Amino acid sequence: MSGQALRDLNVLPPSELDKKPDASVKGKVCIGNIVENHEKKTKVPTTVSDSSLNDAGLGNNVIEAGNLEVEYIDSENLTDLQDVDACLSTLLARLDSKEWVSICEALNNVRQLSLYHKERMIEMLGSVIPLIVKSLKNPRSAVCKTAIMTSADIFKVYGDVIIDSVDPLLVQLLLKSSQDKRFVCEAAVTALIAMTTWVSPSLLLPKLQPYLKNKNPRIRAKASMCFSRSVPRLGIEGIKSYGIDKLVQTAASQLSDQLPESREAARVLALELQSVYEKSQASPTEDSNEVENADSWESFCQAKLPPLSAQAIIRVTSTPKEALVAGC
Repeated sequence: MSGQALRDLNVLPPSELDKKPDASVKGKVCIGNIVENHEKKTKVPTTVSDSSLNDAGLGNNVIEAGNLEVEYIDSENLTDLQDVDACLSTLLARLDSKEWVSICEALNNVRQLSLYHKERMIEMLGSVIPLIVKSLKNPRSAVCKTAIMTSADIFKVYGDVIIDSVDPLLVQLLLKSSQDKRFVCEAAVTALIAMTTWVSPSLLLPKLQPYLKNKNPRIRAKASMCFSRSVPRLGIEGIKSYGIDKLVQTAASQLSDQLPESREAARVLALELQSVYEKSQASPTEDSNEVENADSWESFCQAKLPPLSAQAIIRVTSTPKEALVAGC
């Protein structure tokens, strides 16, 4: 994990997560054919642009009086670029622009290039990803959400290829998924799901592990949810290779977390590990000495965990969910 990623998390005060959107600009910006309102999530037809906006450097993008509205294009609705070479030649400069509309357009270009010109785009990822991270930190919600959507597409297209660059993206997505602006939070959660879907769990789990102990409880909760989603993708043999004992220790530590999201993720993880353990015990192999030497899931937990942690794991894996929730 990069030192910068850890510093971003550990020095950021909780209040930073609750920043309100920048209200200094009122207007409607159309990037494409549809405009989507942040709050109402309604779509309205694109309005005719005012030629006077060309003097402001906004070209055909539209600004009107009223609340800020920006289009967010789903991946399946992105079309190919007409001039790929021209786009690539200016991409980095536009991603680093001071004009937020230009940044949003450039981020959507990154998505288009990734989807339709993967091999050409891959050569630029080392320079592009730091600029996406910069956009994720942008206080303007339109830029931030577009960068989040770009991150999701990059995970889907490149998967394990970007594992060495995933730390700065991960830390920002965990932060954004933990804040109070719902439309940003929801987009970040979607990007995290894409990450856990398309990046190999054996590579991703070590990246997630440090965030399970982060000082911010909301960061821990989102990291726990990602961790819990990734483990089943290892498969039975992968879980055994990774170490059921290590994973059950992780689940036990999260069961005592202050946020219910962390505890629920730990419960789901514990149930998955119990299932894998019992299947392995039913069909032991030469390499499963650990399983052969234990008579039951309960004895395994007692052998691998401190008494109180073992009791907690045994309780959540033998108690119906409804009873667990009622007892929280």
